[in-house]
Amino acid sequence: MATPARPGFPARIDLGQGGKPPAKAPVRVPAAPGMPSPVTNASAPQAASMPRDPLPARARMVQLLAAEGISDAQVLRAMGAVDRHRFVDGALLAQAYEDTALPIGLGQTISKPSVVARMVELLMQGGLRGPDGKLGRVLDIGTGCGYQSVVLGQPASEVYSIERLRDLHEKARANLRPLRIANVHLILGDGMAGFAKGAPYAGIIAAAGGEAVPDAWIEQLAYGGRLVAPIATAAGQQALVVIDRSRQGIQQTILETVNFVPLKSGVA
Repeated sequence: MATPARPGFPARIDLGQGGKPPAKAPVRVPAAPGMPSPVTNASAPQAASMPRDPLPARARMVQLLAAEGISDAQVLRAMGAVDRHRFVDGALLAQAYEDTALPIGLGQTISKPSVVARMVELLMQGGLRGPDGKLGRVLDIGTGCGYQSVVLGQPASEVYSIERLRDLHEKARANLRPLRIANVHLILGDGMAGFAKGAPYAGIIAAAGGEAVPDAWIEQLAYGGRLVAPIATAAGQQALVVIDRSRQGIQQTILETVNFVPLKSGVA
């Protein structure tokens, strides 16, 4: 698949009258080669509650993911390559490699490792891949602290990650800056509108759920691409939905129950 031309950076999103543009340009962040060379910030201080070498903890986490059914080798390598403890608050470092969601501020959370791995694997199973086996360009909606964006940067050729909360966007920028990853781009903007300048996308993944998948996401998904997101169900819960787009239309599959923060519009 030919890779569409990449939009210029820094990215600018029109926030409308009364909105404020991002104060700084989006970070450009390149995937590390895999588990033997973890994506890490060697200069960051280690907390007393965290072992000096987090590799064994990450390795145990990956083993548990494999035991729970994650089988895609690229996904397992990506989960083993990224230091999750670099994306959680200091008081929670001891829980960094447990399969649990953790608060990151502003009522948001970093998703459970099993949920991140599951959604990325679903994307890998249906998204468009290049000759090198990598996913094409991916849109990540709901940057949060940036952890999932960096994980996605391993199996994907390029990631555009959009966050509507200015403080979280800046937090993710700070987390990713020392990693110097060139294929992950952070954008402050309204995730419900997607990011049309980077479209079409081989895959779209969302870390927030609404009543329905926004039309903009479908429109920005390439033919042959796949979208994975939580969506509200008639029972008042959330479930993962997988949407595959072809020239004949879209195919939607509802999967297991999940629990994500609600999808909201605007920039705050």
